[in-house]
Amino acid sequence: MSRFTDKVVLVSGAGSGLGRAAALAFAAEGASVVLTGRSADTLAETASAIEAAGGKALVVTADVAVEEDVRRVIDTVLAHHGRLDVAFNNAGVLGAGPLVELDSATVDEVLATNVKGTWLALKHQIPQMVRQGGGAIVNMSSVLGAYKSVPGTTVYGAAKAAVLALTKGAALEHAADKVRINAVSPGAVGGPMSQQPGETAQQRDQRVAETVPVGRIGSAEEIAEAVLWLASDQASYVTGQDVVLDGASSL
Repeated sequence: MSRFTDKVVLVSGAGSGLGRAAALAFAAEGASVVLTGRSADTLAETASAIEAAGGKALVVTADVAVEEDVRRVIDTVLAHHGRLDVAFNNAGVLGAGPLVELDSATVDEVLATNVKGTWLALKHQIPQMVRQGGGAIVNMSSVLGAYKSVPGTTVYGAAKAAVLALTKGAALEHAADKVRINAVSPGAVGGPMSQQPGETAQQRDQRVAETVPVGRIGSAEEIAEAVLWLASDQASYVTGQDVVLDGASSL
């Protein structure tokens, strides 16, 4: 199946984890993928993996919380490809810690990357999609945004709840423009963000398995499958929605 042949797909936070998994999956289905994030080295690794598999990738280093960077990313996409069909706004930071112990710098970074970064992405992606007659956007939220609370993640959860509000509002504003905007809300997924300080990946998997009803941690590839479905024509009647992928941990 090649659902994204001749499509141009932008993935933020593409240097690792869910962003890398989604970028690889989009490329495997024929997309020309534009990778963005703050680390040139990790983005280059993702690009190399895509190209080694026969795919197409373009790297643009940028900070999603800086409007000039976001504008530059879109300008670069258009200069190379002339259009933007899909965007996966995945970049985010955790900033974990007890609410009363977090410092202002940490909170500012969490809100700037997760909330302002999503708003800036939508602000600059949507007009291009409207001009070309449509497109699909998927925003990265979290099960912690609206479905459950975990001590030490309160500010992160608040930021991800804001992402859901942005998703629903933007989807309603642009439904008539044929720009579909949805979100995914993963639970615990294998990757650095889900590991506690000093914890190995194996220890993390065991800890999570004991708290998730299905008995295991999720994989980045599973989340990517949901992202690709939402971005594809198979979900053409879906907008303003959130897909929860958490192994029933929020029930």
